[in-house]
Amino acid sequence: MELHEIKAKRASIDSKITELRDMLHIDRLKKDIESIEKETYKNDFWDNHVQAQKTIRRLKTLKTKYNAYMELEDKLENIDLGLELIEMGEDAPSLEEDLTGLEKTLESFETMVYLSDKNDDLNAIIEIHPGAGGTESHDWAEMLYRMYYRYAESKGFTVVVNDYLSGGEAGIKSATLSISGTNAFGLLKAERGVHRLVRISPFDASGRRHTSFASVNVVPEVDETIEIDIKDNELKIDTFRSSGAGGQSVNTTDSAVRITHLPSKMVVSCQNERSQIKNREQAMKILKGKLYQRELEKQQEALSEQRNTDTSNAFGSQIRSYVLHPYTMVKDHRTNEEMGNAQKVLDGDIDPFIRAYLRMHAKEASSDESIS
Repeated sequence: MELHEIKAKRASIDSKITELRDMLHIDRLKKDIESIEKETYKNDFWDNHVQAQKTIRRLKTLKTKYNAYMELEDKLENIDLGLELIEMGEDAPSLEEDLTGLEKTLESFETMVYLSDKNDDLNAIIEIHPGAGGTESHDWAEMLYRMYYRYAESKGFTVVVNDYLSGGEAGIKSATLSISGTNAFGLLKAERGVHRLVRISPFDASGRRHTSFASVNVVPEVDETIEIDIKDNELKIDTFRSSGAGGQSVNTTDSAVRITHLPSKMVVSCQNERSQIKNREQAMKILKGKLYQRELEKQQEALSEQRNTDTSNAFGSQIRSYVLHPYTMVKDHRTNEEMGNAQKVLDGDIDPFIRAYLRMHAKEASSDESIS
């Protein structure tokens, strides 16, 4: 890379960092961190355990963003030192490598800045259900299951399969995953909606093109800082024998649990644990997350009306198409983000779509503030 190209790229990155710094209000952020840290030093801080947990969670989120910004500044300073050495006639052999590293760090930081909702730092629960179409849609649902599993692994997240129901001939009838890691829900909430696949079906002897659909629901895994009131008489609890995923050896007792929330008709199942008690606890976590998400969506309805956006962007609508024939392309219909390498996406590279969604979401949030 020529020196003038390096300088141009450095200037572009610097401009982006300045923009994100302004969005983050870095000076105010530093003051907020100092103020909250002083609060944690008070003798009575842990008297209210739930409130203390909320405060600690907020402090961790703010410090993560501040430290990430300072890392960017350090990397930019290293680039400047390398440029100075070159202008003095000396070598800076790692300059291009440092610049590439800075670009990757900037991408991660940009995503972090856009994660501003109060629940973004929670863990995520993903539910995947095939649409109509039998084997074809069951296979598509399993492809999505694999995509999210690989994405989570690439982020260093912990994945637990709570429920997995095989599709019989191929694929799955349903699956529920718990994904734990920093900002897991904030990132994966971008995936909520209907996903569409166009391909030559491997199950069609005539080699015809098929279109399949599968729905993805993402809810936060609520913790003790979020109170959800569920009465015992609102629940119907059934137990059944675990079926397991992929031929796994599972317990032959009726340890799996299915909970139906009668007022909302919501149904959740968990069969990951060998203990019925643990499966019930996890199923209740999932149910609470779904009820909490429903309340959040109700609160957003008024804002959606004020935005006057197309209802096709609402939950449950087709959000993304994956085309494998006659060409390959993945397109998000909310943001118009596209990628030509569909296989790369199906292997878990969904960060560009997530960033585009978060960028759009941040602009909508800014618009809401101006309306209010």
